[in-house]
Amino acid sequence: MRGLLEAVDLYLKDCGWKDLALFKFCVCAVGVLVGLAMPWRRKWTVAWIASLVFVTTYVPLMGKFLPYVLGDKIAIEDIYN
Repeated sequence: MRGLLEAVDLYLKDCGWKDLALFKFCVCAVGVLVGLAMPWRRKWTVAWIASLVFVTTYVPLMGKFLPYVLGDKIAIEDIYN
């Protein structure tokens, strides 16, 4: 498992924003397909779980991203130029 995680880290270092956007669309499509396969009586439970996962992942991601948007962090290219 450790080797797989190291491979993922190396891959992500080489990815651009377009690659990550494609990955997110792929994961979203899988989520939609799983949602379509859920029986109606379980959809509300799955919706609550998905909402909880979304909030617990979105908040930390935005916490790391907002300083870049607000200009508090500088890009690596700016350091070398």
